[in-house]
Amino acid sequence: MIFNELSGKTPASRVAVVAAGVISPLGIGLNETLTSLRGSKDCISPVARFDVEKCRCKTAGQISDQRLLGQPRNGRKNERLHRATRMMIAVFEEAFGQDPGFTPQLTVVGTTSGGMSFGEDYYRALHRHRGLRHSPGWIANYPPQKPVIHAQHAFGISAPCQVIANACASGTNAIGHAFECVRSGKYQQVLTGGYDALSELVFVGFDSLQAATPEKCRPFDRDRSGMVLGEGAAVLALENLESARARRACVLAEIIGYGISTDNHHLTQPDPSGSGPRRAMEQALQSANRSAEEVDYINAHGTATTFNDAAEGKAIAELFGKVPVSSTKSMIGHSLGAAGAIEAVICLAALKAQFLPPNINFRNPDPDLDLNIVANTARDARIDIVLSNSFGFGGTNASILIQKVAA
Repeated sequence: MIFNELSGKTPASRVAVVAAGVISPLGIGLNETLTSLRGSKDCISPVARFDVEKCRCKTAGQISDQRLLGQPRNGRKNERLHRATRMMIAVFEEAFGQDPGFTPQLTVVGTTSGGMSFGEDYYRALHRHRGLRHSPGWIANYPPQKPVIHAQHAFGISAPCQVIANACASGTNAIGHAFECVRSGKYQQVLTGGYDALSELVFVGFDSLQAATPEKCRPFDRDRSGMVLGEGAAVLALENLESARARRACVLAEIIGYGISTDNHHLTQPDPSGSGPRRAMEQALQSANRSAEEVDYINAHGTATTFNDAAEGKAIAELFGKVPVSSTKSMIGHSLGAAGAIEAVICLAALKAQFLPPNINFRNPDPDLDLNIVANTARDARIDIVLSNSFGFGGTNASILIQKVAA
């Protein structure tokens, strides 16, 4: 970096994405993910992990245990690991396979549920056998940092681990924080992302709030009736661009902006005006020194709940006009703390393959939302800058801007 004598400030570093790993209902790895996106694949299926007979919603986006255990470092000897840990190991495997020379100085990961299903198991065992001691592994692996630490140990990484739990914006906040760490010059290499495994307690909680739908997930559709939960994990390897080029790393894209806001309107509903999402998107643009007209595609938060889609849709229409928009949650469900990370990788895939990911199950435009929805099928398009949104309970909002590799 060069010190600017006129301003007295060190200019911000450019932040490259040099590797990425992803696992979701779309598939394991970037190639499967891209194929499923291109094919507009509906990856929502009946819940198989626990009994949902008494729930309104009976579907979710799921990853099979068989596929998880079939991953190279997830063999039968690791059956006792939490499913989230196995997901994290899988995405680490892909990322470090792409760039073995990447050695993170810090790991920043977002999550919402952590190891909650181990807590559920412990409670049930304690209830069945009052007064008896049970496996300490359930408690030891309950904290949200354990899947990350287990994955780091599997690859010989000793970097400090930071966990961000900020509702459904957790994954995007983690990437944004990591971006700022590299951009500031404090770190050269930071690994970031998010994870969440399907949890019965969380599933039933959303169902009891009547936020989950018994029907198809239809983001931004006039007849949308609620969200569907999902699961997965993703990581991005961020590095100072000069450093990445000096060691001849493959640069997948650049992260150029990050915005965050809180509207404090309601515990579960956003401000109907869309002011919170709009401020986050505006801050991301200001952070990147870009205009709204330069954005070519928006991967929306798009949960398919009535109020969330209305607020986000209003903010997008007012700020960006007719930019193409889609919510890939229509294909895989809402993976909570992992959503922002998975969707960031989807944006990487879109930039690389030059296409617009689809918003499936879209039948009837909402007359109150003036949006250019990428309806039902993927579309080829020239895109250079994309925006990824994540908005959560309590009015927490986060947006990141990602740019195609530029000189």
